[in-house]
Amino acid sequence: MAEAAESSSGRAGGGRGRSSPPPAEVEAVAAGWMLEFACYCMCRHFGEGCAAEFWRWGNVAQALIDDVSKIPTHQKKVVYLCQLLLRIAKGKNLECHFENDKRISPLESALPFWTLLEREENKLEKLHEDIRLLIQIQIVAVHMENGYFREAAEVLERLYTDSDSDKPLRVKLATVIRSKDPYVPLLQSFSYDLLISKVKSYIELFMKENETNFLIQAATKQVESNGLGATTLQSKTVNVEDDKRNLETKQRPHLGQKHRVSSVLQNLNSLQNVETHGDALASGRRRQRWTYKEDLELKSGIRKFGVGNWAKILVHGHFNNRTGVMLKDRWRTLCRIEQD
Repeated sequence: MAEAAESSSGRAGGGRGRSSPPPAEVEAVAAGWMLEFACYCMCRHFGEGCAAEFWRWGNVAQALIDDVSKIPTHQKKVVYLCQLLLRIAKGKNLECHFENDKRISPLESALPFWTLLEREENKLEKLHEDIRLLIQIQIVAVHMENGYFREAAEVLERLYTDSDSDKPLRVKLATVIRSKDPYVPLLQSFSYDLLISKVKSYIELFMKENETNFLIQAATKQVESNGLGATTLQSKTVNVEDDKRNLETKQRPHLGQKHRVSSVLQNLNSLQNVETHGDALASGRRRQRWTYKEDLELKSGIRKFGVGNWAKILVHGHFNNRTGVMLKDRWRTLCRIEQD
């Protein structure tokens, strides 16, 4: 009897000599599955133009992102894509701010995340180039459509700091801004609708690559075991080809219900969480002492991009898990030190 009890105890405990893994590690793995699933759902509803569901899953994804101290390498792309879609979805709304710097529009805030996504891939060069170009042009176009011509000129200066970088496009956009006509052929040819269409093409490819997500597979088996069958399941999951055929008949999504977005925006003030190696980190991390090397990186970034362009400085510099807010605060500290 004692041997039986001992054997039973051993099986319940996973075997003699084996200990359960730390709960924190188990939770981290589960949270990773949930984040990937939330991103998948965001992509699907973005493609279908379902604003309510998009923002619902956007809230879920943001909560999961904010709850981790550091994003695992294999999930960087997922995080960047979630942040990109949230900003693209609000791209026309200049009253919406994802950064502490109120000059930064949603599309300008999206650009660093697109840069990070490009770094994670070594293919789709043409699609990458198209989306980057459309984001840059629409950053200017949205300001002009709202009558903010001075701001459009300022954002152009922030986008193109290198005199030799994309000079033809920079000159064309400067001419367009001076004309104060938001309906010139250049802006119409590279429209916001075209940007949405290109982003949809990108996320369709992303969803194809992530159909093996653990939660999707587990849910598929569960639905099939309940007798609902694959046909019913396919009507509820993404069918990329059907979605593509239906895109032309659907209206462009209006992804902006204020009562749903408000809770997202409370978290998004701390989303300047990008470092040059691609880590997108949650706010509220432990304080880390600034190193001499980081101070040099900060000063170099300010000389190159100017005070206030924390997003660009963060992306192009080498910092240790810093945010844009941290860069701004450190710069203020350095200025006080130099004055003393």
